[in-house]
Formats: sequence, C-alpha cells, structure tokens
Amino acid sequence: MPISWAEFHTLPFTTKADLVADQAASPPLGAIATYSPEQYVTYHQTSGTRGRSLAILDTQESWDWWAECWQYVYAAAGVTARDRIFFAFSFGPFIGFWSAYAAARRLGAMTIPGGGLDSKVRLQLLRNTEATVLMCTPTYALRLAEVARAEGLSIRDSAVRVAIHAGEPGASIPSVRSRIEEAWGARAFDHAGGTEVGAYGFSCDAREGLHVNEAEFIAEVLDPVTGRPCVEGAAGELVITNLGRAGWPSIRYRTGTSLPWAPAPAGAGGRS
Repeated sequence: MPISWAEFHTLPFTTKADLVADQAASPPLGAIATYSPEQYVTYHQTSGTRGRSLAILDTQESWDWWAECWQYVYAAAGVTARDRIFFAFSFGPFIGFWSAYAAARRLGAMTIPGGGLDSKVRLQLLRNTEATVLMCTPTYALRLAEVARAEGLSIRDSAVRVAIHAGEPGASIPSVRSRIEEAWGARAFDHAGGTEVGAYGFSCDAREGLHVNEAEFIAEVLDPVTGRPCVEGAAGELVITNLGRAGWPSIRYRTGTSLPWAPAPAGAGGRS
C-alpha cells in the first residue's frame, strides 16, 4: 500500500549496529531476509573495518537489480558493450566490484577478472587483453602506476581510456583524480555504494561530485542530531532507502557519510 511522504518520514532509521545485532540475535543471517534461505543465490559480507562483518544475501531478482543500478554508473562514464573491462580486485566475499562484474556481463562488455594476481602480472594481463576500462580503488590505480614505473612499463599508451573507482573517495578529490589521470592517460570516475544498500552513487562527465541514482533509491540528507532535513548547501548525513532490492531491503539506512546536499548542474547525469 502506498504511503505519503509524511508517513515515510515517520519510519524509523536503520543502522549498521541494528543489522549486526539482528544477526547476533538470530544467527547466522538475522531476520531481515524477506525470503526463505533457499531463494538466495549470492552471499557477500562487509569488510569489517568498523567492527564485526555483516553477512548479506541477495535473491536472483535482487542481484539483477544490483546489475541494473550499475548500468547508470557505466552509462555516466561512457562505458559500452564495446569496452573490455579489467577488474583489479580480489573477488573475495567482500561485495567490492562483484556487482560491477555482473553488470558488465549484462551490458555485453568483455569482463577480465584480475583476482589472485600480483600487480606486475595484472599490468601484463591488462596490456595483453587491451583492456579499455580499469576498475579498482583509487589508491590501487596509483599503486599500479608505481609498479609500472619501477618495471619500465608505459601505461599512458595502453588501451585504458576510463577508470572507475570505488571503496575510497579519492576519485572525487580533484588532486587525487588528476594524479590518476596523469598516470594512466585516462578519465577517472567515482562510484559510491554500500553492501547494505546497493550501488547508489556515480559521477558523470562533469565530475562535480556524485549523483544519487534517484530512479532506484530515496536519498535524504539529514541533520545527524535532529534527524531533520538539511537546507540546500548544508552538510548532513546521507540516509538511503533502496527501492528494488526486495530480497534485502534497507529502509532509511544511516550511512554515516556526511556531505552537502545540492541539485545537480543542468544537463549532468547518467543513464536516460
């Protein structure tokens, strides 16, 4: 049954502590799951950098939704089915770029997994496959550049034309982004997401901050003390509600991320 915005804003917040407590009280997966266990097809967990790792499940429908959210990220960065996407991450249980990998398959692009390799071998594989898109954290993009210099390899003349980064805010920091772009001779784009909520943010060609994917998420920027909406331009906590993840819903999830809220510049955005 539809509810009004006034009713929506009376719904309680969800926090990471709530989800961890839920799994502690109802091990091993908690009570948030909306389907029976046999209907879930993927298992991931949070990194545990802020405490206990949280197990996260997705049904096929919810995992397909993750892949759909990533189509906006790819479109905003100009990535198409003609690209060859190199995934320089470990492919462990942390959700990392797993959803980006699934989305690349859905897009029709070639997917090149770089897990289980050291940096030198990854660079060789990236060149041998003529990858056009690099997916990794911003610090690892800079680490690969260091290794390339040490090995006497040129990466500026590689086929890589786009780098998409997540896991750290570096690609939205102009000084860090410029270092990545200078090293690789490619355009660097940022992405924001959370294991608990989904792939909710991306940078576009303007790269003036991140857009929230409002087709798939409700985003609120709230005063962390009062819980009331911030005025335009004021900094507040990002609170996210996912709309298409029926197998693992997150309602008014407090991300703990502080940011200023502002409308996007005219013409900026991703997928139409």
